[in-house]
Amino acid sequence: MRAALAGLKVFVRTFGCQMSENDSEHIAGVLGAAGAGPAGRPEDADIVIVNTCAVRQKSEEKLYSYLGRLARLKKKRPFILGVAGCVAQVRKDDLRVKFPAVDLVVGPNGYPDLPAIVLRSAASPQVRTEIGPEWREIGAEATARSNAWSAYIPVMEGCDNFCAYCIVPFARGPERYRPFESVLAEVRAAAAAGALEVQLLGQNVNSYRDPGTGRGFADLLEAVSAVPGPEWVRFITSHPKSFGDDIIRAMAASPKVCRSLHLPLQSGSTSVLARMNRGYARDDYLGLVSRLKSSLPGLLLTTDVIVGFPGETEADFEATAGLLREVRFAGIFSFRYSPRPLTAAAALRDDVPFEVKRRRLVDLQALQRSIQIEANRAFVGRDLRVLAAGPSPKGSGRFSGRTEGGLVVNFDAPADPAGLFVNVRVTGSGPYSLHAEMIPG
Repeated sequence: MRAALAGLKVFVRTFGCQMSENDSEHIAGVLGAAGAGPAGRPEDADIVIVNTCAVRQKSEEKLYSYLGRLARLKKKRPFILGVAGCVAQVRKDDLRVKFPAVDLVVGPNGYPDLPAIVLRSAASPQVRTEIGPEWREIGAEATARSNAWSAYIPVMEGCDNFCAYCIVPFARGPERYRPFESVLAEVRAAAAAGALEVQLLGQNVNSYRDPGTGRGFADLLEAVSAVPGPEWVRFITSHPKSFGDDIIRAMAASPKVCRSLHLPLQSGSTSVLARMNRGYARDDYLGLVSRLKSSLPGLLLTTDVIVGFPGETEADFEATAGLLREVRFAGIFSFRYSPRPLTAAAALRDDVPFEVKRRRLVDLQALQRSIQIEANRAFVGRDLRVLAAGPSPKGSGRFSGRTEGGLVVNFDAPADPAGLFVNVRVTGSGPYSLHAEMIPG
């Protein structure tokens, strides 16, 4: 299959999280290894793959709108149109019924076979959504990284938790773990290619177990940190109930492991957490946060919150707001609850009115904004180390990067320092970013 797609151009559009972004790197890499080159836009592509996210209804609606535009474009200029990722997995044949222009539907487990699927789809539509029991290796050699200095490294796939609201176990299947040595081999390859940062990925990354030896995530974190080259190591996403003290010790033992952590909360109410099937109570979460902050001074936490889950009362919502005030997260991703197919919560009565959900979300985001304004103001006047990512997306003529703690910094510099560590002095702050000047030398 090495030259099977020679001369063709592929465009990949991504909806979703870091896992989706890494999947898109795999999709582009696998098709590139078969000879396809990149296209900058769908209008110039022979193959268009839309990589999807099914976690929220809104993201699925965005996908359908985009597919409609592609279907109209395809009438003017034929190309092979594929849908990949989580929506592909859970919607399967329904996608082709709704969008006959779609030529192929492929779930996350089918990416290694994409060149053959693309070729067959030129003759007849293809749907490939089987989930096998083992990890299917792609590796660094067939990964088209979006940049050379920060490398996503998947360590596991799928989820066994079945939180009541979550579609991931149905979209990604049961947990499957990548071999320990395979992970390390990709980290070494990324280091050889110049990566300054590696990000270990999994739907429930801290439940990782090496399929051969049973070594856990703490062991993996220690081994990855020992690889020469990368200076920062991150990981996402962690489930609070799977976050053992051995992982905290491994984080504290390595100066490479960034003092930043995404730790999804979902609700600050113990009763709502129980209905969500999260496996922990409010006090369990707060106890974990206390142990983390005690062992990792300067740790910055971010989280996910859902408002309006079935049965959520005003007291439940206030419990969530109170937890935000207590923990003082550096950032949150907050959403109104929307029922997702196949999940246990879909059978519950969605009894929180939309306007109540909307008001709670607005109030929660306003609270968090005030927390971030105060927290970010404390960085003014400090010198920070930043991994630069290139021009600021706001188009201000400034450059952008992130600190070890994950804070966005927009700064002035004499030239684009993308892919380099730079030292900056913070001159101002807002709720979502810091403003700084680069320190020469």
